[in-house]
Amino acid sequence: MNIVHKVTLRLLKENKRRTLVTIIGVIISVAMITAVSTISVSFLDLVIRQHIANNGEWHVEYKDVSLEQITAIKQDDNTKTLMLSSSSYAVLEESENDYKPYLYFQNYNKEGLENFPIEVIEGRMPERSDEIAISEPMISNAKTNFNIGERISIPVGKRINMTDGTVLNQTDPIVWDENIINEEIQVAETRTLTVVGIVERPEWEPAWSPGYTVIGYVDEQNLSNAVPTDAMVVLNDLNGSLFDDAKNLADALGIEKINFNSELLRYYGITANDNLRSTLYSLASIIMAVIIIGSVALIYNAFAISVSERARHLGMLSSVGATKKQKRNSVFFEGAVVGFISIPIGILAGIAGIGITFAYINQFLHGALGVTEKLELVVTPASILLAIGISIVTIFISTYVPAQRASKISAIDAIRQTHDIKLSGKKVKTSKFVRKVFGMEAEIGLKNVKRNKKRYLATLFSLVISIVLFLSVSFFTENLKKSLILSQDNIQYDLQIYSNELNKNELNKFANLDHVTSSTLIEEIQLEALIEMEALPDLLKQQITENNIPLQDGKYPYYVSLHSLDQESFRSFAKQIGVNPEDFMQSGNPAAIVIDQISYKDYDSGKIIETKAIETEVGNKLDLYAIFYEDAESEEAHRQFVTSLHVGALTDQVPPGVYSASLGGVNLIVPDTIFAQLPIEQEYVNTYLYLNSTDPMATQAAIEKWQEPSLHIYNVEQHRQRGEQMIMLMSVFAYGFITLITLISIANIFNTISTSISLRKREFAMLRSVGMTPKGFHKMIRYESLFYGIKALAYGLPISILVMFLIYRAIGHTFEYQFQLPWLSILTVIVMIFFIVGTAMLYSIAKIKNENIVDALRQENI
Repeated sequence: MNIVHKVTLRLLKENKRRTLVTIIGVIISVAMITAVSTISVSFLDLVIRQHIANNGEWHVEYKDVSLEQITAIKQDDNTKTLMLSSSSYAVLEESENDYKPYLYFQNYNKEGLENFPIEVIEGRMPERSDEIAISEPMISNAKTNFNIGERISIPVGKRINMTDGTVLNQTDPIVWDENIINEEIQVAETRTLTVVGIVERPEWEPAWSPGYTVIGYVDEQNLSNAVPTDAMVVLNDLNGSLFDDAKNLADALGIEKINFNSELLRYYGITANDNLRSTLYSLASIIMAVIIIGSVALIYNAFAISVSERARHLGMLSSVGATKKQKRNSVFFEGAVVGFISIPIGILAGIAGIGITFAYINQFLHGALGVTEKLELVVTPASILLAIGISIVTIFISTYVPAQRASKISAIDAIRQTHDIKLSGKKVKTSKFVRKVFGMEAEIGLKNVKRNKKRYLATLFSLVISIVLFLSVSFFTENLKKSLILSQDNIQYDLQIYSNELNKNELNKFANLDHVTSSTLIEEIQLEALIEMEALPDLLKQQITENNIPLQDGKYPYYVSLHSLDQESFRSFAKQIGVNPEDFMQSGNPAAIVIDQISYKDYDSGKIIETKAIETEVGNKLDLYAIFYEDAESEEAHRQFVTSLHVGALTDQVPPGVYSASLGGVNLIVPDTIFAQLPIEQEYVNTYLYLNSTDPMATQAAIEKWQEPSLHIYNVEQHRQRGEQMIMLMSVFAYGFITLITLISIANIFNTISTSISLRKREFAMLRSVGMTPKGFHKMIRYESLFYGIKALAYGLPISILVMFLIYRAIGHTFEYQFQLPWLSILTVIVMIFFIVGTAMLYSIAKIKNENIVDALRQENI
């Protein structure tokens, strides 16, 4: 260790406060980087484990494979585990549930039974191809008893839609045609089976599925050609080439169809969707850049202030012959020492902080979100190396500029302390307007800001970075949540009930069942409206121009979904959007609520787009027409005027059961009293009842007991809960990250301002020595705070808006919606910047206000 390094270490020990402030700043930065990488890895680990717990683990599925093809797949270098499965249906004799008249045989080999989440209640899992385990709900819903040890002989085959001949599966509900089941089982073979166990209903069986699950066994050596067998593979190496590799293998083996577990692969960061990949990579790059810039700002300020305090020390080194390289290296060495101490502590602090956070979150994770897995602290070598690498780079960048400044400090400048303050009349000149309006204290404060240029810029840089950090991260997290919400269906109910025979009064009786908490009865009819070009959204105008879509008398034919809500539901919805429901009950002047904001998936671009449905205003009139044809073969449509409705309100919210229209369509909401007066044929009206229930499965069972063949029940409990879980989890991490960024920004500002104020003790002592009163002194500080805040906002807000727009463009690879500034966050930033700057300055002044003037004037930074 050379003499310069020894002197640097001695100064670090002697200036304990400054060294401690610098170390704490680096620890905070490293902890933030570590926390972000650990949160990302741990969150993905939770999502992956939860998906596997619900659906099993597989990556590629090869459909309808033979024994030779199975052998070849097993021998492929990238095959880790090979699972075989087959499925078939059989009629469940004397089923008590008209909507579940089948047995659904889901058969696996040994590896498949071990991999897929199946819970045994009694007995055991099948071990031979002539053994089965039945699901528990089947026992209570079938008159035929299936006891463990009982042998049954049953014909099995495919479900076939009798209208078009398509093969149906578990996600397809029963096909009805005028209360008669319009499908059949195409029998392939008759199997004799022994019941060896009872299992819980598997997670992958939807509530509306038509068959009770039966678990069977696939014997690889005795495959039946009558029942097609699929091969599901867990791969050794997961990378972007697996899609092409799997397709090439399928082509080589003559396999016609393959599927990928896209959802699970997406969690591993692998997707065939180029738009989604671009979104993920773009967002990751932007957020990492924001984090690095924030870290550099925090650490840079610590070292920049350190160099200012060490000016005389550096001048002393220069006076005894130290070269520019040695002075520069002294700062780099200080950075290395600080990093050697801070990086391990920062990494441990970041991991410990996230571990404590996870322990707290896990207390309510299962109850609030319904997930079965817990958040586990996952620390990978890659995440630690990433945190160390980024921390080293940020420390180097942060020390580079101060090191260059240190190398240029001459002995004379250091002794005279002119390295920070180089004055000219022009540089400190202020407007007469400032003194005239705000007073002498404001003018002195503004001159101080201009006089201490480098310290002022360091403080300003901290403020600007804090603004950019907070707004960028809050915008990112809110838009990520919005994107997730857009990707979910707008499901606000548990059960949808439809019947083409029961009227609304007969349907409404199900709203009084046990467990039902709320209900909405909706009647809807499809109509048409001719809309002027100026009322069309820009996106639709563009499509009309590009595709040369013909207009009718200069107007575009909109499809209109007219929805009628029952009285209670309509009043509730009207109050929800802030309008008076009584304004829509007047039959003499009927009005409708128009859903003028829509989101839909554009299958050509693969994007989810949010846009205006129609450009209209409250008070405008819409003429509605019914469309009919002369006969079934006629292509010429005729319009029949139905009614005119005024636009009573515009909203982007939808009531339960109403789905967003696509481009070129619009939803209108009216009360049932107005709907009943319209001259429309009831045969064209569809009636739905939407229920929310504390126990959707029990409510469905109660409805099914009515044994009404025309009833169609859609239970969306699992789908809706999954969407809510993802949004809730995202919210927890999003707001946790925003809180972290906010605390770091506040610490950064306090650190910079308090240290800067400490360096100005002589300046403040001089002002007090020439007669400035405590009141005037505090007034000057308040104006300095005001100037700092205004200047920081003048730079920080435009930069933040630019970063937010880049994030918006990155998300635009997959989602498309209008760019909107987060005005509430901007207002919060404006208030908080002035509050934090003022508080930091007053806190720092309070620490030095009682110091002796003479001692402060004699102070030297050493």
